[in-house]
Amino acid sequence: MDEMDQNNAVKRENRVLMLAMAGLLIATAVLAIIGFLVLRAPDETIEGMADATSVRISGKLPGRVTELYVSEGDMVKAGDTLVHIHSSVAEAKLMQARGMETAAQAVNRKVDAGTRSQIIESARDLVSQADAAQSIAKKTYERLNALASEGVVPAQKRDEAKAAYDAAVAAKKAAESQLSLALAGAQKEDKEQTAAMVTVARGGIDEVEALLEDQYLVAPCDGQIDQIYPEVGELVSLGTPIMSLLKIEDKWVTFNVREELLNNMRLGQEINIMIPALDKKKAKAKIYYIRDLGSYATWRATKATGEWDSRTFEVKARTTDKIPDMRPGMTVVYEK
Repeated sequence: MDEMDQNNAVKRENRVLMLAMAGLLIATAVLAIIGFLVLRAPDETIEGMADATSVRISGKLPGRVTELYVSEGDMVKAGDTLVHIHSSVAEAKLMQARGMETAAQAVNRKVDAGTRSQIIESARDLVSQADAAQSIAKKTYERLNALASEGVVPAQKRDEAKAAYDAAVAAKKAAESQLSLALAGAQKEDKEQTAAMVTVARGGIDEVEALLEDQYLVAPCDGQIDQIYPEVGELVSLGTPIMSLLKIEDKWVTFNVREELLNNMRLGQEINIMIPALDKKKAKAKIYYIRDLGSYATWRATKATGEWDSRTFEVKARTTDKIPDMRPGMTVVYEK
């Protein structure tokens, strides 16, 4: 009886030990599963940033900022006046150009009047001289013609006198023609030259007036004023940035992604994104640009571990639907 009790006690101890070992194994397995689920490395989050096209508006003239018609954050339309830059240099050039035009017009009038009177006087003198020469030649011819008819002088003398008379008649006609031209106006070349001077002066005025219009800078497109650099009263030089304009309608999202994470990001592919600032709004975006950022953005590996250098790529995507509330600078998360 005592031996049977002892055997039963041993069996109970063995059963308890086996149950304890089984429980320990189960507990170990459960802890291992929990540890795998809880302690495993989480998937790497790919974060990006919303961006938009920025247009820089620069001064076309040196001058002083006299008035700003907009403030940072204002929405503007293409053609809206943004700023007035007063340029005393341009205004001085305009006065100079107008003075040159006045001088050119005066020269033109002088040529048209003064030169004509001089030419007319000279032409009249030539006509008088030609008329006197013709009168003498005529009398000489008539006298020699009569003497030749009487046989006093040879016919050759008469013929020479006739040729001289004909030449005198032609010279008088030429002089009269020059007088007619002088009476009609100044010489063509002089008039063309002075007229060209007036045209050049007028062109200079038009050029400076166009520059003066550039004192007022206008918006090249619809958008929002992002930053204004100078204050009213400041002097700015030619080409100085005055303000920047965001084209709100032209927005995209930029991700900087290590190459081993590019597996699910291909050109033309639609991806899921989340915008934390907009109450974790979810949307779709289409990838349109992928570019290597170069060696400066390379993740260097320890060669002894058998790993490799990982390059970083810039990935850009545009949302398939417009999201008016998405602003440049907002964080955007790529959801795999």
